[in-house]
Amino acid sequence: MTRRQHPLAACGQLELFRALPGNIAPRDAQDLMAYPFFSLSKSHRIAPIDFSAGKVSIRVEAVPDHGMATIWDADILIWAASQIVEARDAGLRTSRLMGATPYEILTYIGRGVGARDYRRLKAALDRLQSTTVATSIRQPVEGRRHRFSWINEWQECTDRSGKPAGIELILPDWFYRSILDDALVLTIDRAYFDLTGGLDRWLYRLVRKHGGRQRSGWRFDFRHLHQKSGSLSPFKRFAFELRGIIRRQPLPGYTLFIEGEANGRLLLAFEPRLTSEKAVDGLVLSGTGTIVPSGTAGACYQEPKQAVSRGSKTRNRALNLESNIESNVKSRANWLQVSSDLPGEGVEP
Repeated sequence: MTRRQHPLAACGQLELFRALPGNIAPRDAQDLMAYPFFSLSKSHRIAPIDFSAGKVSIRVEAVPDHGMATIWDADILIWAASQIVEARDAGLRTSRLMGATPYEILTYIGRGVGARDYRRLKAALDRLQSTTVATSIRQPVEGRRHRFSWINEWQECTDRSGKPAGIELILPDWFYRSILDDALVLTIDRAYFDLTGGLDRWLYRLVRKHGGRQRSGWRFDFRHLHQKSGSLSPFKRFAFELRGIIRRQPLPGYTLFIEGEANGRLLLAFEPRLTSEKAVDGLVLSGTGTIVPSGTAGACYQEPKQAVSRGSKTRNRALNLESNIESNVKSRANWLQVSSDLPGEGVEP
């Protein structure tokens, strides 16, 4: 690691932190994993994200020239968090001012290193710099918001002969402080970078955030998941895509399934993956007996296969209340609304 005074940061007396070499474990900031901060689509999004739950409020805004930062752009922030945590744990001095080559960033996040990939990296940096966030998360006074961009500034550097010498960027203080706090950072599976769908990536981060503490898994109300994603998709489309993810089981380390009750309540549930089995798009019916009455229509709920039911459970797990309470399932009215709005199995709305 090398340090030097940088003209971009002369006012803040920042020193340059040069990216470390080696195969560093990827780390993610829990705040970014739990809340809607990024567009889940690669299309040009201008519509803001507005999210409010309890004392947490978030507003994310984009500019027309660049559009909103996407969940793929957030890979750069994962790279930055991983670098800073690794350096801190090694007793090295870190800084919000970071320097690296495009090759180092691209290879770490599993991208190509051709000319097109370099252009995409620069476009991602532009979106991160131009997207603004206002949030009440981790503010000492209730109702007060912190406003920032994901990257304060960035620039391409050259050496004395004019040859490219890498990229330098300045992280916002809100993000930097979060990744220096051990309680606010989680290690993620490197296979995350292989996930191609925006909803897949968002759901993995959410599941990893909660799954890290819950040995018995977690469960979410479908409508609350829709709100929490910040997605522009209509709810029925969102629910259809969730069912597709459950069928595919792409999330590294976790198995997803739908959990339900005889009164019509439905929710998305997950557990740490203990075997190589993959669940199907089944409905775990709480309290269902082992006998299906004769003459029952084929569309009725049926007891799922072993890979879905995960053992001998006959009822839904208890609500998880020890953290992030606003993420838990909502009122009975929400449950009944979810039940009536979900699209049919395998039929795209």
